[in-house]
Amino acid sequence: MQKTHLVIIDPQHDFCSPDGSLFVPGAENDMERLASFISIMRSKISQIHVTLDCHHLLDIAHPLFWLDEQGKNPDPFTIISVDDVKNGVWRTAVPSWQKRAMEYVEGLAKSGRYPLCIWPPHCLIGSNGNQILPSLFAELMVWQQEKLQTINFVSKGSNPWTEHYSAVVSDVPDPKDPSTQINTGFIQILETADNILLSGEAGSHCLANTVRDVANNFSSEDYIKKMILLEDATSPVPGFENLQEDFIKEMTARGMKVSKTTEWMAV
Repeated sequence: MQKTHLVIIDPQHDFCSPDGSLFVPGAENDMERLASFISIMRSKISQIHVTLDCHHLLDIAHPLFWLDEQGKNPDPFTIISVDDVKNGVWRTAVPSWQKRAMEYVEGLAKSGRYPLCIWPPHCLIGSNGNQILPSLFAELMVWQQEKLQTINFVSKGSNPWTEHYSAVVSDVPDPKDPSTQINTGFIQILETADNILLSGEAGSHCLANTVRDVANNFSSEDYIKKMILLEDATSPVPGFENLQEDFIKEMTARGMKVSKTTEWMAV
Protein backbone atom coordinates (compact mmCIF):
# COMPACT_ATOMS: atom_id res chain seq x y z
CA MET A 1 0.00 0.00 0.00
CA GLN A 2 1.31 3.42 -0.93
CA LYS A 3 2.20 5.81 1.88
CA THR A 4 0.14 8.97 1.52
CA HIS A 5 0.99 11.92 3.75
CA LEU A 6 -1.46 14.81 4.11
CA VAL A 7 0.03 18.22 4.93
CA ILE A 8 -2.41 20.82 6.28
CA ILE A 9 -1.04 24.35 6.62
CA ASP A 10 -2.45 26.59 9.39
CA PRO A 11 -6.11 25.43 9.48
CA GLN A 12 -6.79 27.86 12.32
CA HIS A 13 -9.74 29.99 13.35
CA ASP A 14 -8.13 33.34 12.58
CA PHE A 15 -7.50 32.28 8.98
CA CYS A 16 -10.45 29.98 8.34
CA SER A 17 -13.46 31.51 10.10
CA PRO A 18 -15.26 34.64 8.81
CA ASP A 19 -14.85 36.27 12.23
CA GLY A 20 -11.12 35.49 12.37
CA SER A 21 -8.69 38.38 12.62
CA LEU A 22 -6.96 37.47 9.33
CA PHE A 23 -9.74 35.60 7.54
CA VAL A 24 -8.88 34.24 4.10
CA PRO A 25 -12.11 34.34 2.07
CA GLY A 26 -12.98 30.84 0.94
CA ALA A 27 -10.91 29.16 3.66
CA GLU A 28 -13.96 27.97 5.59
CA ASN A 29 -15.14 26.09 2.50
CA ASP A 30 -11.63 24.78 1.86
CA MET A 31 -11.60 23.24 5.34
CA GLU A 32 -15.07 21.72 4.96
CA ARG A 33 -13.95 20.04 1.74
CA LEU A 34 -10.77 18.87 3.45
CA ALA A 35 -12.74 17.46 6.41
CA SER A 36 -14.94 15.51 3.98
CA PHE A 37 -11.84 14.31 2.16
CA ILE A 38 -10.30 12.95 5.38
CA SER A 39 -13.58 11.27 6.32
CA ILE A 40 -13.78 9.42 3.00
CA MET A 41 -10.07 8.73 2.51
CA ARG A 42 -9.21 8.02 6.15
CA SER A 43 -7.94 4.49 5.59
CA LYS A 44 -5.64 5.59 2.75
CA ILE A 45 -3.94 8.44 4.64
CA SER A 46 -0.78 7.12 6.27
CA GLN A 47 0.31 10.27 8.11
CA ILE A 48 -1.08 13.75 8.76
CA HIS A 49 1.08 16.83 9.35
CA VAL A 50 -0.61 20.01 10.65
CA THR A 51 1.29 23.27 10.91
CA LEU A 52 0.14 25.88 13.42
CA ASP A 53 0.88 29.60 13.31
CA CYS A 54 1.65 30.59 16.93
CA HIS A 55 2.34 34.27 17.64
CA HIS A 56 2.82 36.64 20.54
CA LEU A 57 0.99 39.97 20.52
CA LEU A 58 4.41 41.62 20.48
CA ASP A 59 5.82 40.52 17.15
CA ILE A 60 7.94 42.28 14.54
CA ALA A 61 5.08 41.88 12.04
CA HIS A 62 2.36 43.18 14.40
CA PRO A 63 1.43 46.86 14.95
CA LEU A 64 2.53 46.98 18.62
CA PHE A 65 6.18 46.61 17.64
CA TRP A 66 6.38 49.85 15.59
CA LEU A 67 5.71 53.60 15.95
CA ASP A 68 5.61 56.41 13.40
CA GLU A 69 6.92 59.93 13.90
CA GLN A 70 3.73 60.84 15.78
CA GLY A 71 4.02 57.81 18.06
CA LYS A 72 1.21 55.86 16.41
CA ASN A 73 1.26 52.17 15.57
CA PRO A 74 1.00 51.20 11.90
CA ASP A 75 -2.26 50.04 10.43
CA PRO A 76 -2.51 46.39 9.40
CA PHE A 77 -1.12 45.69 5.92
CA THR A 78 1.37 48.56 6.15
CA ILE A 79 4.57 47.69 4.30
CA ILE A 80 7.77 48.71 6.10
CA SER A 81 10.84 48.99 3.87
CA VAL A 82 14.54 49.28 4.64
CA ASP A 83 14.38 52.99 3.77
CA ASP A 84 11.38 53.48 6.09
CA VAL A 85 13.39 52.18 9.04
CA LYS A 86 16.59 53.95 7.99
CA ASN A 87 14.81 57.31 7.59
CA GLY A 88 12.74 57.08 10.76
CA VAL A 89 9.36 56.72 9.05
CA TRP A 90 8.94 53.74 11.36
CA ARG A 91 10.89 53.06 14.54
CA THR A 92 10.68 50.33 17.14
CA ALA A 93 8.51 50.91 20.20
CA VAL A 94 11.54 50.17 22.37
CA PRO A 95 14.56 52.21 21.14
CA SER A 96 17.10 49.50 21.96
CA TRP A 97 15.41 47.22 19.41
CA GLN A 98 16.12 49.55 16.48
CA LYS A 99 19.47 48.10 15.42
CA ARG A 100 18.21 44.54 15.33
CA ALA A 101 15.03 45.58 13.50
CA MET A 102 17.16 47.35 10.89
CA GLU A 103 19.20 44.19 10.40
CA TYR A 104 15.96 42.24 10.04
CA VAL A 105 14.43 44.33 7.26
CA GLU A 106 17.79 44.28 5.48
CA GLY A 107 17.78 40.50 5.76
CA LEU A 108 14.29 40.36 4.27
CA ALA A 109 15.38 42.54 1.37
CA LYS A 110 18.31 40.22 0.65
CA SER A 111 16.06 37.15 0.64
CA GLY A 112 13.83 38.75 -1.99
CA ARG A 113 10.75 36.85 -0.80
CA TYR A 114 8.59 39.49 0.90
CA PRO A 115 9.06 42.96 2.40
CA LEU A 116 7.95 43.37 6.00
CA CYS A 117 4.15 43.44 6.11
CA ILE A 118 2.33 44.42 9.30
CA TRP A 119 -0.49 41.95 9.89
CA PRO A 120 -3.45 42.17 12.26
CA PRO A 121 -2.50 40.28 15.44
CA HIS A 122 -3.49 36.71 14.68
CA CYS A 123 -3.17 33.14 15.94
CA LEU A 124 -2.09 34.48 19.34
CA ILE A 125 -0.85 31.71 21.62
CA GLY A 126 -3.67 30.59 23.91
CA SER A 127 -6.39 32.44 22.00
CA ASN A 128 -9.43 31.05 20.24
CA GLY A 129 -7.91 32.31 17.00
CA ASN A 130 -5.06 29.82 17.41
CA GLN A 131 -7.39 26.80 17.44
CA ILE A 132 -8.04 24.43 14.54
CA LEU A 133 -11.43 24.86 12.86
CA PRO A 134 -13.81 22.52 14.77
CA SER A 135 -15.15 20.53 11.81
CA LEU A 136 -11.64 19.69 10.65
CA PHE A 137 -10.41 19.03 14.19
CA ALA A 138 -13.18 16.47 14.68
CA GLU A 139 -12.03 14.54 11.61
CA LEU A 140 -8.41 14.69 12.77
CA MET A 141 -9.46 13.13 16.08
CA VAL A 142 -11.37 10.32 14.33
CA TRP A 143 -8.35 9.62 12.12
CA GLN A 144 -6.14 9.26 15.21
CA GLN A 145 -8.64 6.99 16.93
CA GLU A 146 -9.00 4.68 13.95
CA LYS A 147 -5.35 4.62 12.90
CA LEU A 148 -3.92 4.61 16.43
CA GLN A 149 -1.39 7.20 15.31
CA THR A 150 -0.51 10.69 16.42
CA ILE A 151 -0.65 13.73 14.17
CA ASN A 152 2.61 15.55 13.55
CA PHE A 153 1.85 19.08 14.76
CA VAL A 154 4.46 21.60 13.59
CA SER A 155 4.48 24.92 15.46
CA LYS A 156 5.93 28.09 13.91
CA GLY A 157 5.97 31.81 14.54
CA SER A 158 6.61 32.09 18.28
CA ASN A 159 9.92 33.92 17.86
CA PRO A 160 8.86 37.60 17.84
CA TRP A 161 11.93 38.68 15.85
CA THR A 162 11.18 36.97 12.57
CA GLU A 163 8.26 36.18 10.32
CA HIS A 164 7.68 32.47 9.85
CA TYR A 165 5.43 31.92 6.85
CA SER A 166 7.06 28.61 5.97
CA ALA A 167 6.79 25.67 8.33
CA VAL A 168 10.30 24.66 7.26
CA VAL A 169 12.34 27.78 8.08
CA SER A 170 11.67 31.36 9.16
CA ASP A 171 12.18 34.28 6.78
CA VAL A 172 15.31 35.43 8.60
CA PRO A 173 16.52 32.59 10.86
CA ASP A 174 17.69 33.45 14.37
CA PRO A 175 21.05 31.70 14.92
CA LYS A 176 20.22 31.37 18.62
CA ASP A 177 16.79 29.78 18.07
CA PRO A 178 16.68 26.30 16.48
CA SER A 179 12.91 26.61 15.93
CA THR A 180 13.57 29.27 13.27
CA GLN A 181 16.10 27.15 11.38
CA ILE A 182 15.51 24.45 8.75
CA ASN A 183 13.25 21.69 10.07
CA THR A 184 15.21 18.80 8.58
CA GLY A 185 13.21 16.20 10.48
CA PHE A 186 9.97 17.29 8.80
CA ILE A 187 11.57 17.13 5.36
CA GLN A 188 13.06 13.68 5.99
CA ILE A 189 9.66 12.31 7.05
CA LEU A 190 8.05 13.66 3.87
CA GLU A 191 10.75 12.04 1.75
CA THR A 192 9.52 8.61 2.91
CA ALA A 193 6.03 9.21 1.44
CA ASP A 194 4.82 8.03 -1.95
CA ASN A 195 2.24 10.84 -2.17
CA ILE A 196 2.42 14.21 -0.39
CA LEU A 197 -0.98 15.92 -0.45
CA LEU A 198 -0.78 19.68 0.15
CA SER A 199 -3.55 21.84 1.60
CA GLY A 200 -4.27 24.75 3.94
CA GLU A 201 -3.93 28.49 4.20
CA ALA A 202 -2.94 30.63 2.61
CA GLY A 203 -1.97 29.55 -0.88
CA SER A 204 -0.27 32.90 -1.40
CA HIS A 205 1.87 32.82 1.72
CA CYS A 206 2.33 30.04 4.28
CA LEU A 207 1.41 27.10 2.05
CA ALA A 208 3.38 28.47 -0.90
CA ASN A 209 6.55 29.02 1.06
CA THR A 210 6.32 25.78 3.02
CA VAL A 211 6.10 23.85 -0.25
CA ARG A 212 8.95 25.82 -1.81
CA ASP A 213 11.18 25.26 1.21
CA VAL A 214 10.39 21.56 1.40
CA ALA A 215 11.17 21.20 -2.31
CA ASN A 216 14.37 23.23 -2.04
CA ASN A 217 15.63 21.04 0.80
CA PHE A 218 14.67 17.62 -0.54
CA SER A 219 17.71 15.41 -1.03
CA SER A 220 16.53 14.82 -4.61
CA GLU A 221 14.57 17.07 -6.99
CA ASP A 222 12.66 13.93 -8.04
CA TYR A 223 10.79 13.96 -4.72
CA ILE A 224 8.86 17.03 -5.91
CA LYS A 225 6.95 14.69 -8.23
CA LYS A 226 5.38 13.17 -5.10
CA MET A 227 3.72 16.51 -4.27
CA ILE A 228 0.05 17.01 -5.12
CA LEU A 229 -1.62 20.36 -4.40
CA LEU A 230 -5.31 20.00 -3.50
CA GLU A 231 -6.31 23.25 -5.15
CA ASP A 232 -9.85 23.27 -3.70
CA ALA A 233 -8.39 23.11 -0.18
CA THR A 234 -6.43 26.37 -0.27
CA SER A 235 -7.12 30.06 -1.00
CA PRO A 236 -4.98 33.21 -1.28
CA VAL A 237 -4.93 36.26 0.98
CA PRO A 238 -7.06 38.93 -0.79
CA GLY A 239 -4.88 41.19 -2.89
CA PHE A 240 -2.17 38.56 -3.16
CA GLU A 241 -3.87 36.23 -5.65
CA ASN A 242 -0.96 36.62 -8.06
CA LEU A 243 1.41 35.11 -5.48
CA GLN A 244 -0.63 31.91 -5.38
CA GLU A 245 -0.78 31.79 -9.17
CA ASP A 246 2.98 32.31 -9.41
CA PHE A 247 3.60 29.59 -6.82
CA ILE A 248 1.51 27.05 -8.72
CA LYS A 249 3.22 27.87 -12.03
CA GLU A 250 6.66 27.64 -10.42
CA MET A 251 6.07 24.36 -8.63
CA THR A 252 4.21 22.57 -11.43
CA ALA A 253 7.16 23.42 -13.67
CA ARG A 254 9.34 21.61 -11.13
CA GLY A 255 7.09 18.53 -11.05
CA MET A 256 4.32 19.20 -8.51
CA LYS A 257 0.88 17.96 -9.58
CA VAL A 258 -2.44 19.72 -9.02
CA SER A 259 -5.70 17.97 -8.20
CA LYS A 260 -8.93 18.48 -6.24
CA THR A 261 -10.14 16.66 -3.16
CA THR A 262 -12.91 15.04 -5.19
CA GLU A 263 -10.61 14.12 -8.09
CA TRP A 264 -7.94 12.57 -5.91
CA MET A 265 -10.58 10.52 -4.09
CA ALA A 266 -11.37 8.87 -7.42
CA VAL A 267 -7.78 7.81 -8.10
